[in-house]
Amino acid sequence: MRHTNRETSTQTLTRLIKALDAKHPVTITYLKEEKDQAGRKTGRLVETVRTIELYDVVVSAAGDILLKAMDRETGEARTFRLDRIEAYTVHRSAYVVARPAADAKPARTTGLATVTVLYPVDCPATARVQLLADALAA
Repeated sequence: MRHTNRETSTQTLTRLIKALDAKHPVTITYLKEEKDQAGRKTGRLVETVRTIELYDVVVSAAGDILLKAMDRETGEARTFRLDRIEAYTVHRSAYVVARPAADAKPARTTGLATVTVLYPVDCPATARVQLLADALAA
C-alpha cells in the first residue's frame, strides 16, 4: 500500500495512469464528504475504502485532478479527487466491471474545464503527466 502523504501528487498520478494503461484495478483509501439523512452534504470528510477501475483522468475548472472510475462494489461510474486519496494499492488482476459506452453521449457536467493534450501513442506515463502539467500551467 502506498500512502500519498509520502509521495508527490505527480508520482501518485503517474502510478495511477500506469494502472489505467495496464487495466489493473486500484484499491483506494478515500476521504468522501459525508451526507445527512436528507442527502445533503455535511462538510465532514469520512474515510472509505473502494476498489476501482480507472477509465479517465480529467481536470476540473477549479484545478482539481479527477479520476473517473467504475466502482467494483456498486458497478457504477464514480469520480474521485486525487487530493482526497490517502493511500492506494495497484492490483495485478484485470478489470471486470463494464464501462460506459465510449460513443454514448456523456451527461452534461458543469464546472469542468477541457484540456487537450496530444502525445504519441507510445508515450510513457511519466511523460504524459508532465505534458498534462505543462498544459495546465499554460
